[in-house]
Amino acid sequence: MGMARRVSVDDWVGVERSEAPDGSWLTMMSRVAAFHQKHDFPSDENHGHDMGYRVALTVEELGEFSAAITKDKPLEEAAEELADLLILILGHSLAMQVDLESEFHRKMDRIMHRNAKMGKLGIRVTDYDENNR
Repeated sequence: MGMARRVSVDDWVGVERSEAPDGSWLTMMSRVAAFHQKHDFPSDENHGHDMGYRVALTVEELGEFSAAITKDKPLEEAAEELADLLILILGHSLAMQVDLESEFHRKMDRIMHRNAKMGKLGIRVTDYDENNR
């Protein structure tokens, strides 16, 4: 059996990290954990790990990303909104104390075996079967 995987803010804050892009999952997760710790998101009083609140924030940020795309704003603005979404998603994994990296790879392993289907709006990869509605 391998070493325990990091899932909580406390698990991640002690990880040595770069403050610059280095292609590392460890860097991204530990920086988000440091942000959560700095603002005491895990405390019951702050509700920073309340998933209902976090989902609402995600919808808000998704709207900002959508607006950047549909209003043809500069790529830098859309990229910043995309980064906001990524930071929130990584934070969700801290709030839920799940190993998102492992879940990512498990999901990729499954979807790589699915077929692509053309829908009304474009191609998608899904196990949805219109015969089993």
